[in-house]
Order: sequence, then structure tokens, then C-alpha cells
Amino acid sequence: MTSDPSVPGDSPFRSERTARDQAPQFVLPLVVRIEKAAPPARTDALETAARAVLTVLGDERSRGDGEWAQAIRDWQDARIRKVVRRARGAEWRRAEALPGITVTGKSAEVRVFPPVPLDGWPKDLARLQVSGTDLDDPEPPVDADPTAPVLWLNPDLDMSAGKTMAQAGHGAQLAWWELSDEERAAWRDAGFALAVRTADPARWGELTTSGLPLVRDAGFTEIAPGSCTVVADHPALRR
Repeated sequence: MTSDPSVPGDSPFRSERTARDQAPQFVLPLVVRIEKAAPPARTDALETAARAVLTVLGDERSRGDGEWAQAIRDWQDARIRKVVRRARGAEWRRAEALPGITVTGKSAEVRVFPPVPLDGWPKDLARLQVSGTDLDDPEPPVDADPTAPVLWLNPDLDMSAGKTMAQAGHGAQLAWWELSDEERAAWRDAGFALAVRTADPARWGELTTSGLPLVRDAGFTEIAPGSCTVVADHPALRR
């Protein structure tokens, strides 16, 4: 399992208790816009959420002495938690008024916010629902471009769209950590192009042993601790 390179052997996604559990716990809030009349396509929502995580990591406010930098450091020093909530109408407008970044896909809008304490959500985000993020693809997604980053989902897991959005974000973050500054800049300049696809069951075992970044979920919600959820297949990381 790939871990934060600054903390060898101590992964923010590992299910066993580690020193990360002793640190104050933070969460990265993501809010997906789901209007009743026009919900986003599932795959587009997954990809937009992953790009939102990369966007906040690459933002100048998250680096150095930026206004979000300390919150990002505190979050990354503990468990890397992400929670996806849904909003529509006035709820979405209130969420957009809070400091954050809105990332837009073909049909999806996801707003990502700087990390907050686990029990210290802003009230306009805390009141939003976590459940109800089940989404569908009107048409099967096209095959992923083999020359672009792909976040491969475990074909044996049944996760809600919200849970899967968080897992895709985890995978994108692990890939980001593994890249050099030059590779990160190139990905940012490309608009954090990526695809999220469910792996072929026959290939999943090969992907999990390939040396690519692998997310093992801590098991806080929906699935068992230690479950392998995502393999981050970035071309720069292929051996």
C-alpha cells in the first residue's frame, strides 16, 4: 500500500491504529450539486470529485504560507478523511458562499473546502445530507484513454456514489504524493485530466500488485476495514 512519503510505513488509509490516530482529526468536505431535475452522471461526478481534491491540493492557498496551508498540513498529519455531502437550490448557493473551490465537469459540479475539524463543520455544510448520492450513468462510460491517468475501482465492491467519490479522491491524492514537482505541474496544466473506471475483474488482482498507489479504506463507512478500493494508474508511475 502506498503511503504518505513523509511518513514511511504509516499510511493515512491503513485500518490499524497508528500515530495518525493520536493527532487531531480533520476532514476534507466535498459537496456535490444534485438538483432533482438534472442530477449529474455518476462517472462524471466521480471524476469531478477526484479533480476537486487535486485542485485544492495544488492551489497556492494550500501551500507554503497560504491561508489554507496549515489546515491542509493538519489534515494530512492525521487520517485522510473525505466526506461527500449533497446540496441543491438554496443549499448549494449557501455552500458556494463559503471559502472553497467549485470544480465543474460535463454535468457535475463539486465544491471542495479546506479541511475542518471532524466535529467542527460550518453549519451550512453540517446540515447537508450524506445519503442520497446514488447516481447513474445515462450511457456506459467510454473506454479510458490508456495514455492518461485512470483511477481503477474495485469491481467487487458495491459503494454509493458519495462513498466512491471520496475513494476516487483518495486515489488521486496518493498519485499526487508520488509525483515529482514537474509531474504535478504538468498534470495541473492539463486540467488534472483523469478517468474513473471500474476495473475488469480479471485484471484487478494484477492492478493491486503492480506497485501503483493503492487505497485501502479505513472502514469508517459502508465497507470493511482494509478493503482495497482504488488503484491510481498514472502514466508517470507505471513501472
